Amino acid sequence: MKLDEKINYIVSGLERSGTSMLMQILLAGGAPVAFGNSRLPDQNNPKGYYELEGGKIINKLMDGTFPLNKYKGKFIKITSYGLKYLPLGDYKIIYSERNIEEILDSMEKMANIYDTNREETRESFVKLNSMIKNYIREREDIEVLIVNYNNIISKPSINLKKIYDFLGLADINLEKMVDAIDKKLYRQRRT
Repeated sequence: MKLDEKINYIVSGLERSGTSMLMQILLAGGAPVAFGNSRLPDQNNPKGYYELEGGKIINKLMDGTFPLNKYKGKFIKITSYGLKYLPLGDYKIIYSERNIEEILDSMEKMANIYDTNREETRESFVKLNSMIKNYIREREDIEVLIVNYNNIISKPSINLKKIYDFLGLADINLEKMVDAIDKKLYRQRRT
Protein backbone atom coordinates (compact mmCIF):
# COMPACT_ATOMS: atom_id res chain seq x y z
CA MET A 1 0.00 0.00 0.00
CA LYS A 2 1.14 3.52 -0.70
CA LEU A 3 0.14 6.66 1.13
CA ASP A 4 0.38 10.11 -0.44
CA GLU A 5 4.09 11.01 -0.42
CA LYS A 6 3.29 14.71 -0.12
CA ILE A 7 1.66 14.19 3.31
CA ASN A 8 3.08 13.54 6.76
CA TYR A 9 0.95 10.93 8.54
CA ILE A 10 1.02 10.98 12.32
CA VAL A 11 -0.43 8.88 15.13
CA SER A 12 -0.74 10.96 18.27
CA GLY A 13 -2.41 11.28 21.66
CA LEU A 14 -1.46 11.58 25.29
CA GLU A 15 1.06 9.06 26.54
CA ARG A 16 -0.57 5.72 27.38
CA SER A 17 -3.61 6.56 25.21
CA GLY A 18 -3.17 3.70 22.74
CA THR A 19 -0.80 5.22 20.19
CA SER A 20 1.41 2.11 20.05
CA MET A 21 -1.68 -0.04 19.49
CA LEU A 22 -2.72 2.23 16.61
CA MET A 23 0.70 1.88 15.02
CA GLN A 24 0.40 -1.92 15.32
CA ILE A 25 -3.07 -1.81 13.76
CA LEU A 26 -1.92 0.34 10.84
CA LEU A 27 1.10 -1.88 10.21
CA ALA A 28 -1.08 -5.01 10.27
CA GLY A 29 -3.46 -3.40 7.78
CA GLY A 30 -0.63 -2.77 5.36
CA ALA A 31 -0.05 0.95 5.96
CA PRO A 32 3.58 2.08 5.78
CA VAL A 33 4.83 2.94 9.27
CA ALA A 34 8.25 4.14 10.39
CA PHE A 35 9.77 3.27 13.75
CA GLY A 36 13.09 2.24 15.20
CA ASN A 37 14.25 -0.27 17.78
CA SER A 38 15.77 2.17 20.25
CA ARG A 39 12.96 1.47 22.70
CA LEU A 40 12.40 -2.26 22.97
CA PRO A 41 9.19 -4.00 24.04
CA ASP A 42 8.78 -4.38 27.80
CA GLN A 43 6.06 -5.35 30.27
CA ASN A 44 4.26 -2.03 29.67
CA ASN A 45 4.19 -2.41 25.88
CA PRO A 46 4.86 -6.09 25.15
CA LYS A 47 4.45 -5.57 21.41
CA GLY A 48 6.69 -2.51 21.31
CA TYR A 49 6.48 1.26 21.33
CA TYR A 50 6.73 1.93 17.57
CA GLU A 51 8.73 5.11 18.15
CA LEU A 52 11.45 6.85 16.24
CA GLU A 53 14.62 7.99 17.96
CA GLY A 54 13.60 6.66 21.36
CA GLY A 55 10.79 9.18 21.71
CA LYS A 56 13.14 12.16 21.32
CA ILE A 57 11.15 13.58 18.41
CA ILE A 58 9.65 16.43 20.45
CA ASN A 59 13.05 17.92 21.28
CA LYS A 60 14.03 17.71 17.62
CA LEU A 61 10.74 19.28 16.52
CA MET A 62 11.29 22.09 19.01
CA ASP A 63 14.72 22.93 17.63
CA GLY A 64 13.74 22.31 14.01
CA THR A 65 16.08 19.37 13.42
CA PHE A 66 13.58 16.50 13.01
CA PRO A 67 13.57 15.45 9.31
CA LEU A 68 9.79 15.33 8.70
CA ASN A 69 10.34 15.29 4.92
CA LYS A 70 12.08 11.94 5.25
CA TYR A 71 8.87 10.41 6.61
CA LYS A 72 6.30 11.70 4.15
CA GLY A 73 3.98 8.91 3.04
CA LYS A 74 4.54 6.92 6.26
CA PHE A 75 2.94 6.95 9.67
CA ILE A 76 5.11 8.07 12.56
CA LYS A 77 4.19 8.45 16.21
CA ILE A 78 4.46 11.81 17.97
CA THR A 79 2.86 12.25 21.39
CA SER A 80 0.36 15.08 21.70
CA TYR A 81 2.66 17.75 23.15
CA GLY A 82 4.93 17.52 20.11
CA LEU A 83 2.14 18.47 17.71
CA LYS A 84 2.39 22.12 18.70
CA TYR A 85 5.89 22.17 17.17
CA LEU A 86 4.91 20.86 13.73
CA PRO A 87 6.10 23.28 11.05
CA LEU A 88 3.71 24.27 8.29
CA GLY A 89 3.13 21.35 5.98
CA ASP A 90 0.46 18.89 4.95
CA TYR A 91 -0.60 16.47 7.69
CA LYS A 92 -3.09 13.71 8.38
CA ILE A 93 -3.25 12.91 12.09
CA ILE A 94 -5.01 10.06 13.85
CA TYR A 95 -5.38 11.30 17.41
CA SER A 96 -6.12 8.77 20.15
CA GLU A 97 -8.07 9.49 23.31
CA ARG A 98 -8.63 7.20 26.26
CA ASN A 99 -10.40 7.31 29.61
CA ILE A 100 -8.20 9.70 31.62
CA GLU A 101 -8.29 7.51 34.74
CA GLU A 102 -6.97 4.57 32.73
CA ILE A 103 -4.18 6.77 31.35
CA LEU A 104 -3.22 7.86 34.86
CA ASP A 105 -3.42 4.28 36.18
CA SER A 106 -1.18 3.11 33.33
CA MET A 107 1.34 5.90 33.93
CA GLU A 108 1.53 5.05 37.64
CA LYS A 109 2.02 1.38 36.86
CA MET A 110 4.67 2.11 34.25
CA ALA A 111 6.61 4.41 36.59
CA ASN A 112 5.98 2.09 39.56
CA ILE A 113 4.74 5.00 41.67
CA TYR A 114 1.64 6.23 43.42
CA ASP A 115 0.81 9.76 42.25
CA THR A 116 0.08 11.75 45.39
CA ASN A 117 -0.92 14.72 43.21
CA ARG A 118 -3.28 12.78 40.97
CA GLU A 119 -5.93 15.52 40.86
CA GLU A 120 -3.33 18.02 39.66
CA THR A 121 -1.91 15.51 37.16
CA ARG A 122 -5.41 14.76 35.84
CA GLU A 123 -6.17 18.46 35.43
CA SER A 124 -2.87 19.06 33.58
CA PHE A 125 -3.46 16.19 31.16
CA VAL A 126 -7.08 17.16 30.51
CA LYS A 127 -5.96 20.74 29.73
CA LEU A 128 -3.12 19.53 27.50
CA ASN A 129 -5.44 17.19 25.61
CA SER A 130 -8.02 19.94 25.06
CA MET A 131 -5.39 22.51 24.04
CA ILE A 132 -3.74 20.19 21.50
CA LYS A 133 -7.04 19.04 19.98
CA ASN A 134 -8.16 22.66 19.53
CA TYR A 135 -4.77 23.56 18.06
CA ILE A 136 -4.73 20.80 15.45
CA ARG A 137 -8.39 21.36 14.51
CA GLU A 138 -7.68 25.05 13.85
CA ARG A 139 -4.68 24.49 11.58
CA GLU A 140 -5.62 24.48 7.91
CA ASP A 141 -2.68 22.24 7.03
CA ILE A 142 -3.88 19.44 9.32
CA GLU A 143 -6.66 16.94 8.72
CA VAL A 144 -7.45 15.08 11.92
CA LEU A 145 -9.42 11.99 12.91
CA ILE A 146 -10.03 11.62 16.64
CA VAL A 147 -10.47 8.02 17.76
CA ASN A 148 -11.12 6.53 21.17
CA TYR A 149 -9.01 3.66 22.52
CA ASN A 150 -11.85 2.34 24.69
CA ASN A 151 -14.24 2.29 21.71
CA ILE A 152 -11.67 0.59 19.47
CA ILE A 153 -11.27 -2.17 22.05
CA SER A 154 -15.02 -2.62 22.61
CA LYS A 155 -16.16 -2.30 18.97
CA PRO A 156 -13.11 -2.68 16.75
CA SER A 157 -14.79 -3.16 13.37
CA ILE A 158 -16.95 -0.04 13.61
CA ASN A 159 -14.17 2.15 14.98
CA LEU A 160 -11.38 0.96 12.71
CA LYS A 161 -13.67 1.54 9.72
CA LYS A 162 -13.36 5.26 10.61
CA ILE A 163 -9.58 5.00 10.12
CA TYR A 164 -10.10 3.08 6.88
CA ASP A 165 -12.45 5.82 5.61
CA PHE A 166 -10.14 8.62 6.81
CA LEU A 167 -7.23 7.20 4.81
CA GLY A 168 -9.43 6.60 1.78
CA LEU A 169 -7.42 3.62 0.60
CA ALA A 170 -9.06 0.55 -0.86
CA ASP A 171 -5.99 -1.62 -0.31
CA ILE A 172 -5.75 -1.28 3.48
CA ASN A 173 -6.80 -4.57 5.08
CA LEU A 174 -9.52 -3.79 7.62
CA GLU A 175 -9.81 -7.41 8.72
CA LYS A 176 -6.09 -7.61 9.57
CA MET A 177 -6.37 -4.29 11.41
CA VAL A 178 -9.14 -5.73 13.59
CA ASP A 179 -7.16 -8.95 14.14
CA ALA A 180 -4.17 -6.92 15.40
CA ILE A 181 -6.06 -5.82 18.52
CA ASP A 182 -4.96 -7.84 21.54
CA LYS A 183 -7.62 -7.31 24.20
CA LYS A 184 -5.41 -9.07 26.77
CA LEU A 185 -3.22 -5.96 26.72
CA TYR A 186 -6.11 -3.80 27.93
CA ARG A 187 -4.99 -3.99 31.53
CA GLN A 188 -5.74 -0.62 33.23
CA ARG A 189 -9.46 -0.99 32.73
CA ARG A 190 -12.07 1.27 34.29
CA THR A 191 -15.78 0.58 33.83
